[in-house]
Formats: sequence, structure tokens, C-alpha cells
Amino acid sequence: VGNRDDSNLYINMKLKAAAEIGISANHIKLPNTATETDVLKCIASLNGDSAVHGFIVQLPLDSDKPINTEKITNAVAPEKDVDGLSSINAGKLSRGDLGDCFIPCTPKGCMELIRQTGIQVAGKRAVVVGRSKIVGAPMHDLLLWNHATVTVCHSKTLTLAEEVGKADILVVAAGKAEMVKGEWIKPGAIVIDCGINHVPDSTKASGKRVVGDVAYSTAKERASYITPVPGGVGPMTVAMLMQSTVESAQRFLEKFQPGKWNIQYNQLILKTPVPSDIEISQSCILKPIDQVAKEVGLLPDEVELYGQTKAKVHLSALKRLKNQPDGKYIVVTGITPTPLGEGKSTTTVGLVQALGAHLHQNVFACVRQPSQGPTFGIKGGAAGGGYCQVIPMEEFNLHLTGDIHAITAANNLVAAAIDARIFHELTQTDQALYDRLVPSVNGVRKFSGIQIRRLQKLGINKTDPMALTKEEVSLFVRLDIDPGTITWQRVLDTNDRFLRKITIGQSPTEKGFSRMAQFDITVSSEIMAVLALSDGLDDMKKRLGRMVVASSKRGEPVTTDDLGVTGALAVLMKDAVKPNLMQTLEGTPVFVHAGPFANIAHGNSSVLADKIALKLVGEEGFVVTEAGFGADIGMEKFFNIKCRYSGLRPHVVVLVATVRALKMHGGGPAVTAGVPLPKEYMEENLQLLAKGCSNLNKQIQNARMFGVPVVVAVNAFKTDTKAELALVVQLAKEAGAFDAVECTHWAEGGKGAVSLAQAVQRASQTPSNFTFLYNVELPVIDKIRLIAQQIYGASDIELLPEAQEKVTLYTKQGFGNLPICMAKTHLSLSHDPEKKGAPTGFILPIRDIRASVGAGFLYPLVGTMTTMPGLPTRPCFYDIDLDPVSGEINGLF
Repeated sequence: VGNRDDSNLYINMKLKAAAEIGISANHIKLPNTATETDVLKCIASLNGDSAVHGFIVQLPLDSDKPINTEKITNAVAPEKDVDGLSSINAGKLSRGDLGDCFIPCTPKGCMELIRQTGIQVAGKRAVVVGRSKIVGAPMHDLLLWNHATVTVCHSKTLTLAEEVGKADILVVAAGKAEMVKGEWIKPGAIVIDCGINHVPDSTKASGKRVVGDVAYSTAKERASYITPVPGGVGPMTVAMLMQSTVESAQRFLEKFQPGKWNIQYNQLILKTPVPSDIEISQSCILKPIDQVAKEVGLLPDEVELYGQTKAKVHLSALKRLKNQPDGKYIVVTGITPTPLGEGKSTTTVGLVQALGAHLHQNVFACVRQPSQGPTFGIKGGAAGGGYCQVIPMEEFNLHLTGDIHAITAANNLVAAAIDARIFHELTQTDQALYDRLVPSVNGVRKFSGIQIRRLQKLGINKTDPMALTKEEVSLFVRLDIDPGTITWQRVLDTNDRFLRKITIGQSPTEKGFSRMAQFDITVSSEIMAVLALSDGLDDMKKRLGRMVVASSKRGEPVTTDDLGVTGALAVLMKDAVKPNLMQTLEGTPVFVHAGPFANIAHGNSSVLADKIALKLVGEEGFVVTEAGFGADIGMEKFFNIKCRYSGLRPHVVVLVATVRALKMHGGGPAVTAGVPLPKEYMEENLQLLAKGCSNLNKQIQNARMFGVPVVVAVNAFKTDTKAELALVVQLAKEAGAFDAVECTHWAEGGKGAVSLAQAVQRASQTPSNFTFLYNVELPVIDKIRLIAQQIYGASDIELLPEAQEKVTLYTKQGFGNLPICMAKTHLSLSHDPEKKGAPTGFILPIRDIRASVGAGFLYPLVGTMTTMPGLPTRPCFYDIDLDPVSGEINGLF
């Protein structure tokens, strides 16, 4: 800190010495205006950087601001404190733990000089003059633990000459010129002089010369060995700093395997029967989230803590790791599910727990953040289940770090801007609009940056607000939105069926402007999809600005950028863009980020979370992410949309199947949430099961169509028989799966998915010839037809008139080259949820097509769906409660 000449001299000596022996050394310069906080922040960054093996804080700290030196030196991580000045290293030295600490460099150099004499230290009488924390006190400890009998003297010692005369070994660090006289010294003693003092000398050009704390000229006549000043202890101090740095690097390499995390896993205590999910979650002792961050190689300044259990990770981590090779990329999907779900989230968590805690691989899970709608509605939480959970599950299922709330606010700001703009354009003249949009401030009118972009879009290359013609003013101020074309809806993260259709603008202040509108659930907002597909803050801002909210009466797309709201959206979303770090029950890391719907959006967690995780795990590690719904929906969109935009290429598909779901596809009775399973699902029925494996076969073929090996995870339930599980494994392999494995992770945690993890490891070593299903340059109708025929098994598609109009409109508006995101039921390969198995020969009806231009896809609507589900008769919130004394959440989730 600062620019002291003496400090710069010492630093340059150290840098030169490091360069001579091949140590990479850097000088971090902070200005003399630096605060204590500035210094501590810098130290925290170095503490967390695994590429730095040691660092020192050059004292004194030359700052205009008050800085507590003790606090600063103690902030240095003990394992990197190569100066040995922290209280922890001092404490270890005083206890004699010489092999587990760093010794201050000057005492260490003194000790090395004493050893070089060849004289045995043990049993000798040693005297240390001076008691400073840097030299005197640690010198005493060092001599003591090398078995000398040690006396410490100082300026207040009354019989100093007498004590010095007893010393076989004399170390002087008093800071007083020639304080120790030569005649005091015992003949034959070893004398180490640590002092550096300036005394007047008229013979020198500077008018002064450097002397030590010992009168050298007379002392050298009595001592057997004596260090000169300068040139004695000083160079040894620098040499010992180098030695300590090398020792630190050696300790690091002994402790850490290159490319392998040094991670603490939690050991599960399994119970039978398996307790409720929330009981398991709350019984687990979590690691502090900053420990998890450190274990996976994140630096302290890359982590923003939200309490003890969750944190945001800054995108600067991705920039720092940009040259790090990516790990293996695994996507978990499933067969066409029952309404109960078949355990994709549970399998995702079980697989990472197996790879990490049991096979000791670097592994990250990347999952979506759940909506509070299902959490309080009919489905409950989405943190996995049993002994395979993201924890704490109540945090995971509730607000987390507020990302969904940020999306709600941003989405509704756009909705408010749309209706406000229509209102103002209806009630004001062109000039009145212009005067308000570009007001005069202190007599000066100026376009904002976003207004300049609108002018450029209109082909008006002017920057002076006074230079626009009347026609240009009219073009600029009037978006001329056609209310009948508005596609942007308000959102809420609650299941509220009565907001599906509403009338807005009924207050007298709206002057008769009212229209039909609706609320969707927040996770269906295009902003959620934008968040999930962005690869950085700049990309997110551009996508937010491209979102199309309506068409003008001239048929031109109206964007959020036209509304002037892009910058405000980016501000609302600036924290949401950072992935959220959590952990599993067994202590493996998890990124929870974004939660787009898997029907009207692509149903995958964020590109950014995947990219950061792939860098952190390293070339031999694994990132396991999950695609929503069955393979025909979430996996297809993962490949054709997410991988297309991210540039990432998957290595393995894990396809989750259950005996229950396959029996349903074989013709079993309907499975309904909240209703006991019919007896057909509780008894062995190999014929029904074999027939239902047609769905498994088709989904395996769907995955292999993209050139990626498939491992089938058969999620076992207690009602499944060995014969049933064996049949599914057999038929899966016959259908072309790389392997098929029975899994018991729900009841056993990672242990129950070890075989699955080993199969995934083997599959990841095989070639992955990944390819997209279609070229985005194809016409919109052809892309839809390819998905319908190749993935669903349809014979053809039928576009209803509204859909046909949209194809024409979007092609004309320049959106025809976007990927396709099919919005259809997840309960069948077809558009009809009642058609189970693997239906073929059907015509897929496309009733409408909508555009998420900012996110970057068109989404055809297949069949009838609502995006705002309603609450059931008995919602999940009946079972959720808060203990007012302990503050613990109780309930099913």
C-alpha cells in the first residue's frame, strides 16, 4: 500500500530473487488512498486463488486511511502466509508445530545461518535481544524447540551485558545502533545481528552509513561466527521467503491432486422406511456454502453469499476459467411420464451424488428453479426426493435468491409500459408526446441511448432533437400498437385460475380504454426463457431488447426496445443472471438457475450455469443437467434450442423409466395424482410391461437420432418385481441403449446410483456424433413437420388458419429462421394425452404459432393448454406450516 522508497527497494529485491530461481512473482500495488476494506478484499481474492501459493503484505502500510495492521496480517490464509506473521502460524510455532506452520523469514534465516556453522544447537545457552513479533518472539520459540536454553532480553533488561556474556548463541534484533558491545560477547559465541540502523558518517556521500545492533569491529574479535551488516541476515530473509513459497507449493501439491477437488462429502444415515423429504432435508448438516464454493475452485470475490446455505456466482468466474477445458456434459430426460412424474430430478441428484461422493469425480448438477405455483398447488416441491435432494429443500422451493420475483417485476413492467403507451398515444398529439418523450432540461433537449436506437431502426440518422421533421416526429413517437396483436401478458408466481381471463382499464382515469387480458404463471414469461438462454449480461440485455410484444397497425413488430424499457429490464435482471449455488444431501455442488416451462419454452436450466460448471469440473469431470418432461419435449428442445445457442455438445443421455409408467403405456388404467394406484400397478404383469416398452423404445430412438449414446436408468419402486426390472433392462438394451441399469437412489442416495454412474462414465468415453434434427434455414412448416414426424411419430401436420397466418407474418417479419419450440402435452407422444405407448399415423394439429424473439424461438401451440393452472380442492399448502418458536418449516413440500 502506498509508494514508500524503502518498501519498493525490499519488494524489488524479492522480485529479483524470485525471478532468479523461477518463481512467478507479482507486485500488487494499492494506492495510498486504499482503505482497510480495499486491502482485505485483495487478500480475500489471493486467499481463494489456487494459482497463488504464497503472498506477503509489505509493512508498513503507507495509507492515508487508518488500517489495523494486525487485522490485515491475520486475514492472510495461514497456508499462504509465507511471511509467517499471522496469529495462527505464530501460535503453531509457539506450540512447537514446526512442520505445520510458516516461520517468519528473518528468524528462519537466522536459524539456517546457525545451522551452517555446524555447531549443535541442542543444549546451548541462547540469548535473544529484542521481543518483536517479527523477529524476537519467534526466534525465542524457534531456538527453544531446537532444544536450546533461551533467555529473552530487551531494552528494560537491567543486566543486559551480563546476560549477553552467557550466550553461546546471540541473536540481536533491538533496533538500536551498536547497542551490544564487543567486550560483552562470550569468546567463541555465534552472533547473529538483525539490526539495520543509520548513523552519521561525514566520509560517505550520503552523510550516513548502515550499522547493526552489534558493535561489529570489536565483536568480530571475540565471536567464532558473526553476520555483517549489511549483507548478512538481509539476504537470508529473502532466501527464506523463497524457500517458504516453495514449501507452500509442495504442500499444495501433496494435498491437492491436479484437476481433483478436495471436497468434503456428507455421509448419509439411511433409515427404513424412508422418512418424508423435508424430514431428511432438515436432518442433514449442511456445509457452509462458502466452503462449497471454495471446494469447487471459486474465488471469494466470485461468490455473493445469501446467508449460509445459498450464494450467487459472479459471471467473472467464467471469464477467469475461459481457457479451462470443459468436462463431460450429461442430460437427464425421461420416457413419457405419468402425471406423478418418474423421478428425473431424483435421478439427476442421485447420479451426481454417486459420481461425486462414491466415485470421487468432480461433478456438478445444474437444475431448474421450481415455481411456487406447483409448490403450493398440486405437485409440491421439486428438489428431488428421498435421499437424493437439493438442500435445504424449503429454501430451494421458496424464494431462493429472488430470481423469479425479479422476472415477475420485469415482465409486469413491460406489460404496464405497453398499456401506458397505448393510452398516451390515444390521448395526446404528436408534439405533446414528443415534448414529454424528449423533454427540455435546463433549456437542452437530448435523445437517450435507447431513443437513438429507435431513430436508427426507423432510418432517421439524426441526433439533434430539433432537427426532426413533423413526419419524423410522428414516426418516432407513435408505436401505433394494434391491441388485438398484443402477445405480452402479466404474470404471477401463484396458481390463480381466476386470472386466466381478465378485463383491464376499467378505472375512469383510463378514459374508456379497456381490453381483455390475462395472467400467466411467471415461469412461462419470455424473460425466464431469455435468462435461461443468455450467455452473459450483454447477451441478456440484447435478448431483452429484441422481445416482440405486439405488432403495429402497419404489421411491424413492436419490441421492448421500442418501448424504451430495455435498460430498466437489464437493471431488474442484473442479479438474476448470476447462477445460484447450493448442495445435495451428500455435499456435491448444485447450480440452481432459471426455470422455463417445458411446453411454451424449452424447459432447461441456464446456459450460464452449465458453462461455469463445465469449466469448474475440468476435463475429466461431469456436469449433469435435466431436461423437462419426456425426451420428446425437454430433450428435443435441449438439443435443438439450448445446444444450438450455447455451442455445447452433450456426451450422454440418461433416460429415466419406471415400471409404473411403462405399464400405463401398455394399456394400464389411468394414473391420477392424489388417487391410490390401481392394482395392475401393484402386481407383476410382464405382458402389460412389455407392451408399454414401445414408449421406451421410441424415446431411446429419439435420443439416438441426435447421435448421442443413451443410458437407461430404471427408477425402481418397492412394488416392482425383479422380473419386471430385468425385463425393462433387457428390452432397453435391445432397443439400442448403450446400457440400462436398475437404480435405488431414492432409498439409498448416491450408493443406489453407483452402477448408473459407472455406466455413464463408460458411455462418456464413446464417440458422440451429435447432430441437430433440422437446419434453421428451412421453412417454418418444414421444421415443425420434421419434429412431428421424426420425434412424435405423426404422419403429417395440419395448420389451422390462425397458425397459417402466423407463419406468413413471422416469415415476413424476419423470424422464419428461428428454432422451433413445440408446446404440446407431456402426457403423450401425440397431441392427445389419452394416446399412450408410441402412437403412429396421426395428424398433429397446430392451432396457433407464437414468437419468443428475444429468447430466440417460435412456439407452435398443439392442442389445448393453459399456462395458469388452478388450485385443486386440497392444495399442498394445507400441509405446510411454520413452527413459531424454532422458525422451522413443517410440511410435505
